[in-house]
Amino acid sequence: MGCCDAPGLMPIEEALSKMLSPISPITDTLTLPIQDAIGYVLAQDLRSPIHVPPFDNSAMDGYAVRVADFSQTDRFVIAGKSFAGAPFDQHWPANSTVRIMTGAQIPEGCDAVIMQENATVEGDQVRFNQPNLKPGMNIRPTGDDICQGDTVLAQGAKLTARDIPMIATLGIATVEVYRKPKVAFFSTGDELRPLGTELEAGQIYDSNRYGIKPLIDNFGCEAIDLGIIPDCPETLKATFEQAAQQADLVITSGGVSVGEADYTKDILEQLGQIGFWKLAIKPGKPFAFGSLNSAWFCGLPGNPVSAVLTMYVLVQPLIAKLAGHTQWQAPQSIPAITHSRFKKSPGRTDYQRGIYRIENGQFVVESTGNQSSGAFRSMSLANCFVVLERERGHVEAGETVQIQLFNPTLY
Repeated sequence: MGCCDAPGLMPIEEALSKMLSPISPITDTLTLPIQDAIGYVLAQDLRSPIHVPPFDNSAMDGYAVRVADFSQTDRFVIAGKSFAGAPFDQHWPANSTVRIMTGAQIPEGCDAVIMQENATVEGDQVRFNQPNLKPGMNIRPTGDDICQGDTVLAQGAKLTARDIPMIATLGIATVEVYRKPKVAFFSTGDELRPLGTELEAGQIYDSNRYGIKPLIDNFGCEAIDLGIIPDCPETLKATFEQAAQQADLVITSGGVSVGEADYTKDILEQLGQIGFWKLAIKPGKPFAFGSLNSAWFCGLPGNPVSAVLTMYVLVQPLIAKLAGHTQWQAPQSIPAITHSRFKKSPGRTDYQRGIYRIENGQFVVESTGNQSSGAFRSMSLANCFVVLERERGHVEAGETVQIQLFNPTLY
């Protein structure tokens, strides 16, 4: 243990390794219409059954020509027309041209298309002003985008709104995907009240489930909301048992600290196994990981910023592996110059909320203000995390720090 390591706190890198190593991806598959498959992970490579485009076609409105004819004449008879879906398939003699529209099939023998802006129509003939005419000009060849047999999406790719129209161009109507992980979640604590009710002394509204559920949705999972569970050992145990029967992963917020009313650890020891309990991360030190029968378990801290941060940093990669999303990547770190002071004590990796922008080609960042784990306003204002190393102390304006831009799961 280094001089700056907090005693008993596991480093984040070690925690992630311990979390991910025992996880096996879900192997259950579904066959879905492509319009219903967004957010699912492909269970097999997707190969193209056709060329795209399936035939040589025109890149613009104009005239199909043979380049060799230009050595014979400067006037061309219009032999016919080729439209998208209605190709010209007749004989066209030498020194003639075919009127063609964007996307229309190239007539046999054509080796260039001249855009209509470079053509002058004179009765049934056309004259062209096309300098540097070359074979292949303005023609999109067969397979220019995708060749038959190409792997267009690999197994483990998570389907996005950008992928679906591409798949449709291949004529593929259904895809085989892994089922989404089922994630059960609930909040614990007698102090929590549902929205729309009056608060009494010592009570607060349950905000964590409203931060956790959209992340579960954005991670590509099926969310099972079990509500607010009071600090009652019997009720908590029954809820854990119910959750483990329904889900692949159980997530709680609160109840993983060391207070007299925090029963989660005791129940987890009865029903499953604890992997670790405390991490060298700020905010979010009281984060728990373990198993419940056939389900995995992540216990998030009760403070709202801590809950969202640990979901983002720790639970997100776990879910990606569980879902078989092999192409998932952790947020990239980018150096930035600070425009404000960041307070920090050595001992834990600190994820502070920041606002970045680019000035003269350089990333700069400033604090969102109050960095308390209970102050969610600073999270709402942020567009990045300022990641301060475990051994680092206070950061003054003008120093270089590493920032992680929020990925789409936080938008």
